[in-house]
Amino acid sequence: MGVYDEQGAAIQEPEQRHMAIKQGLISPERHRSMPTPRSPRQHLSRLPPKDVFNNSMFMVGGWSRQDPSCLVEQFCPEYNEWRGAARMVTRRGGVAVGTLDGHIYTVGGEDHARCYSNVERYSPDTDSWSPDVAPLSSPRSGVCLLEMDGFLYAIGGHDGVTAINTVERYDPKMNSWSKQAAMSTRRSKAVAAVLNGKVYVMGGNDGDMAINSVECYDPADGAWSICAHMLCPREGAGCTVYLGHIYVAGGRDELHLNLCSAERFDPDTSRWTPVKRMRNKRNDVSLVVFNGAMLAVGGSDGITDLKTIEIYCHESNTWRHFGSMKRKHPGGRVVVMC
Repeated sequence: MGVYDEQGAAIQEPEQRHMAIKQGLISPERHRSMPTPRSPRQHLSRLPPKDVFNNSMFMVGGWSRQDPSCLVEQFCPEYNEWRGAARMVTRRGGVAVGTLDGHIYTVGGEDHARCYSNVERYSPDTDSWSPDVAPLSSPRSGVCLLEMDGFLYAIGGHDGVTAINTVERYDPKMNSWSKQAAMSTRRSKAVAAVLNGKVYVMGGNDGDMAINSVECYDPADGAWSICAHMLCPREGAGCTVYLGHIYVAGGRDELHLNLCSAERFDPDTSRWTPVKRMRNKRNDVSLVVFNGAMLAVGGSDGITDLKTIEIYCHESNTWRHFGSMKRKHPGGRVVVMC
């Protein structure tokens, strides 16, 4: 129940006793007596129960001039189903999505008329959005948003005229944003991740084209430094930290071609290496770790917006189809709450 193919047709529900969703999966587990390769469920069985059962996943937004619905969906593991949730107060595309203290925050964004500085906060307990969060210092879309040390960081974006290098930090106790050291490069639709206490920002568009440069922010000294470049220029990619590495997948290159390629950064060697390509090209894709598994969710292949999900197996370095959301979310982003 709740798993759909690319055409939106429901896939037959498996027997409940064989469901592996409690281990973080959205597909049926094969019978134990079958001589099959090691399943993702077996990989996840090594995780502590608290890491296996407590995650929840939301797809937030998805707006275009042709489809301004801006829907929100939540994946419910107990029912193996995506279900609708309350929509944002302000419908907009290019919005950044992040989590802090058990809430989801949406920052900035744009519609066909203007950029926004709006910030909203979603409470899963009440299924409601609140607009009473301090706005950014200026309107922008295509912002990177992440949490570190109890603060939210809003990085870069596009102000409607050009890409910017502004960095702001949100203090939830003071309900205020403060300027931080600016990046060395202007970036819109970049991706960012926290690894070993540092913020890494990768790719994006500098106002002219997609770029592959990477820089790192160390809060200890409040300064940015240049890191090894990615193998491919990317904007609108997906990014997550998985098994001690930063993974970046999909997006669009400097020729505006949608990508299915992926790569990962090893902090020990400071090198990027290729990862097996995804099955589909995915621009504006979300790359997340959900209950121990890395998923690529949604995006656009250049022809249509995708509802499908792919799962990555690091031991075999392969991707496979992993079900589907109920609706398309053009430009929407997935967040996982632990």
